[in-house]
Amino acid sequence: MNLLDRIIGYFSPAEGLRRKVARDVMNSAGYGRHGASYGKKSLAGWISRGLSADEDIVDNIGTLRNRSRDLFMGTPIATGAIKTIRTNVVGSGLALNAQVDAAFLGMSEEEARAWETNTEREWKLWSEGVNCDAERRQNFYQLQSLVLVSALLSGDVFVTLPYIRRKGSVYDLKVSLIEADRICDPQPLPADKNVLGGVEVGEYGETIAYYVAHHNPNSYPRANTLKERQSWKRVLAFGANTGRRNVLHIMADIERPAQRRGVPLLAPVIEAVKQLGRYSEAELMAAVISGMFTVFVHSPDGQPLDTGISPIPGVQVPAAPVQRKTDDIALGNGAIVELRDDEKVSFANPGRPNQAFEGFVIAICRQIGAALEIPYELLVKNFNASYSASRASLLEAWKMFRMRREWLVGQFCQPVYEEWLTEAALKGRIKAPGFFSDPAIRAAWCGAEWYGDSQGQLDPLKEANAAKVRVEEGFSTREREAAELTGMKFETIHAVRKREETMRKADGLSGSIIIRPEREREEDES
Repeated sequence: MNLLDRIIGYFSPAEGLRRKVARDVMNSAGYGRHGASYGKKSLAGWISRGLSADEDIVDNIGTLRNRSRDLFMGTPIATGAIKTIRTNVVGSGLALNAQVDAAFLGMSEEEARAWETNTEREWKLWSEGVNCDAERRQNFYQLQSLVLVSALLSGDVFVTLPYIRRKGSVYDLKVSLIEADRICDPQPLPADKNVLGGVEVGEYGETIAYYVAHHNPNSYPRANTLKERQSWKRVLAFGANTGRRNVLHIMADIERPAQRRGVPLLAPVIEAVKQLGRYSEAELMAAVISGMFTVFVHSPDGQPLDTGISPIPGVQVPAAPVQRKTDDIALGNGAIVELRDDEKVSFANPGRPNQAFEGFVIAICRQIGAALEIPYELLVKNFNASYSASRASLLEAWKMFRMRREWLVGQFCQPVYEEWLTEAALKGRIKAPGFFSDPAIRAAWCGAEWYGDSQGQLDPLKEANAAKVRVEEGFSTREREAAELTGMKFETIHAVRKREETMRKADGLSGSIIIRPEREREEDES
């Protein structure tokens, strides 16, 4: 766009757009004749403007965040989508499975197993109580659920790891969650810093600091906040001397380079979910009205209807009719109303239930599910298809659940574990030679895997046989298959089974029951 077009567009945007469209049509070539064309009738009215990630996301994040939360609180489909992801990704919690690099650290297999067992024991001491939470309300596994839901609803959530000494707590490390709203631009804005959305970035786009509001800027003024004016605290993303991560910025989805704030999960489907919610409410209300047998009374003089019914049982209505307000007349089940000679009635017939309601809702839910990577069957918890189709839906959904699980581990669980292990090593509760002398040695000590609830099986026997084949053919390990099928560690299963088999042999119950596939049983019976 040349200077003249810019001047015309400034004073007359419509004329400036017309000149640009005309020039684009004259110079159309390549994509200009297809998807980028302004000359085709189907695309002439499609006007879009490309902006940076800051303008596209940060400038609209408040509206997206508020609408997403509103849908979660009042629209079943939105609530179900968020909770479905929460339940399948976190469930009862992602459990630590320490995996040190024994070869690099010069440890034998027995020494590595002993170290891992002791570390997991110490980790449970910290993570399974509320002392790991700065607010002293939830344990670490419940915090995982809260972090995930907050990030999906608000686009991101922030975590700080302060050290707070408390009686009865062996470890001082605490997890403190900061809601997305509190990370915002300070007032006034620093003149010499690149700050937007409460995030300060440097020359290369790296995060330098976060600006944390003293209280939520959207909250009502209360007695305890009226005396304190809003203030912001500048928190460095990494410690100036140690390089320690002071703030964990957990974003639900990173869509573009140089993106400072996360986008709520429901952002692409806000309109569809809201309209579907309105449609469902309208159909529900129409069905209720139809069920109440609604009657409209037409009166020539416009006087309100006198029901003639006494509000108190056993008390007769006075001879002179008492005129009541129209608002006092309510719908009733099988009510009989006496009318005057000059009044007539008409009956409402909404024609409900609407036969097309279910098909339309299913079509919209399929689109919503596709955008959220949740198959329709799982989104509405309706499995009426065949075994193969239902299993395909679950497998497709679990690709997303595993991705989200790995994301939560990398963004939250593993960083917190590394900070905790640092304190444990400093306090001498866990022996880790070389932990503070070499980053490579530190990484070897911090190795870990995180296991969550299993996927679940539509046909447990088929799934168990498939797991057996994978182990026998060397495609997988007993440890992984045990975790995915049952959510338990193989070492725990092995130890318990060893004890059980010893007890069975001691009591003369060494025989085992073999469960064969149904086809083989039918062949034997025939």
